[in-house]
Amino acid sequence: MGFIERLSSEIAYLRGALRTLNRMKPIALTPGVTIGDVMEDAAAAWGDKTALISDRETFTYAQYDGRSNRYARWAKAQGLAKGETVALLMPNRAEYLCIWLGVARAGGATALLNTNLSGQGLAHCISIVEAKIVIVAAEMLPLFETARPFLQGDPLLVVHGPDGANRRIDLEVENHSDAPLAAEERTALTIEDRCLFVYTSGTTGLPKAANINHYRVRAMTLGFSAFMETGPEDRMYDCLPMYHSNGGILATAGVLCRGGTVVIREKFRAREFWSEIVRFDCTLFFYIGELCRYLVNTPPGPDDRRHRIRLVCGNGLRPDIWNEFVERFGISNIREFYAATEGNVALLNFDGTPGAVGRIPKWAEKRFVVKIVKFDVEKEEPVRGPDGFCVPCEPDEVGEIMGQILNDPLKPANRFEGYADRAATDKKILRDVFEKGDKWFRSGDLLKRDARGYFYFIDRIGDTFRWKGENVATSEVSEALSVFPGIAEASVYGVAVPGYDGKAGMAAIALNEAEGDLDLPALHTHLKKNLPDYARPVFLRVRKDLDHTGTFKQRKVDLVKEGWSPALPDPVFFAHPEKRAFVRLTPELATEIETKAIRL
Repeated sequence: MGFIERLSSEIAYLRGALRTLNRMKPIALTPGVTIGDVMEDAAAAWGDKTALISDRETFTYAQYDGRSNRYARWAKAQGLAKGETVALLMPNRAEYLCIWLGVARAGGATALLNTNLSGQGLAHCISIVEAKIVIVAAEMLPLFETARPFLQGDPLLVVHGPDGANRRIDLEVENHSDAPLAAEERTALTIEDRCLFVYTSGTTGLPKAANINHYRVRAMTLGFSAFMETGPEDRMYDCLPMYHSNGGILATAGVLCRGGTVVIREKFRAREFWSEIVRFDCTLFFYIGELCRYLVNTPPGPDDRRHRIRLVCGNGLRPDIWNEFVERFGISNIREFYAATEGNVALLNFDGTPGAVGRIPKWAEKRFVVKIVKFDVEKEEPVRGPDGFCVPCEPDEVGEIMGQILNDPLKPANRFEGYADRAATDKKILRDVFEKGDKWFRSGDLLKRDARGYFYFIDRIGDTFRWKGENVATSEVSEALSVFPGIAEASVYGVAVPGYDGKAGMAAIALNEAEGDLDLPALHTHLKKNLPDYARPVFLRVRKDLDHTGTFKQRKVDLVKEGWSPALPDPVFFAHPEKRAFVRLTPELATEIETKAIRL
């Protein structure tokens, strides 16, 4: 990188950091201002301007604010006390935002339930937050009924939409005024009070309910309005699930607080994406996970460059498709970031450096207390030196990223609010990291940082595995596979093989139907050229498609459990070391592997 580029990067970071910090600075100084107040101010400023657009309803700022007041009065009429929880099970729509904002104004917290869960998993999410009321969209009632037998307690069930057997909240709220709440109706709240519960994705087990207080909601709202530089002329296309912080807070409140409009779609549909972007004249969109890869894998269309998108924001745009995405869709302003909904680590990529999830220059290190420490992949714990303290990583060395936990009222961003489950909270705190008595938030993610302060995501802890004495980052292998012609997506994981230490690499791959059959000999050559021996997949599983969470994260837990058996319903191939080729795995070949007749 030349001098001009380095200077440009420093200026971009300085401007971006100052803009974001200045926008967030008033939060700690005004502890009595909540997200309800922020949106009330927005309604006063942009009352008749369109705020929310969805298939089911469209609201101006005044209507959004007024409908939230109806829900606040309804909640108080049900006896909802300050700090009590309402669980919400509803697809994406404008009404969704009105409900949780109204509950927040009443002093309650809304648990945003994953609409893909059912049975015990859904019941767990409702019970863990001790929900007093459960609001269910009428079309979601069958899903809720699968969870009812497993619920702890007896929360009040109310239905939104046509239903002949239960109370209908959409009718009941019409009996309440949409006028601003009078002084005697308002619940005394501060930024310390709980506002939302947002659940982890549950890729490795039952979801955890992250406690999101009013400070964090305001910080997300104002911080990302500055990060994206939103304004009244902006239109955000939001097709991410609103039960997640990206789709439900950052992409919505981060635009609404500055007078923009949010176009809400119920689901992401790759083939309709660009035509809708053009139809609604959007200037922004939010992405997460593999969404951008899906767009790149769609056939070229007339709207690929006919849009007015000025900026896209999100996390999970992998380096192997970053440039392809930019070139195909003509979007150069990408704001990638790294953050955990519940954590105190936040990294922002202000200058669009491809592949980087953020940057902290040397001169900003004291302001943002984040460290990457050496990590033992086999033991799944940080490495401690002879003095008992953790060992910081050198530049470009992979380790776990952590954020120092401080209980300083003037530095609320350094706190860790934890989960509804105290035991889950304790597991995320590491003590005596660099000195006796200090506490750090464990992200559960492996990153590396280069000499200039750019951070790069490597893998989730648990995804990285050891084979032949080396650490294998599944993201690196996945990227090598995904660029090969015919492969639409790859999910990489480690599987146990009898008689061998560590885990052998396995990849479940989904093929691009438009490109025909997979050229296995060419793939074998490609992997040999692009990956070291220990990182090359020993097994391939060819599937029609891969499983994902609602936030576009790959679900690997079932794949790992199913292993590499030739009895799997999908074709499985073995990288035969003697034939130097991928061959179909048969029961006879599996026996040879297990008895070490074939040495891996």
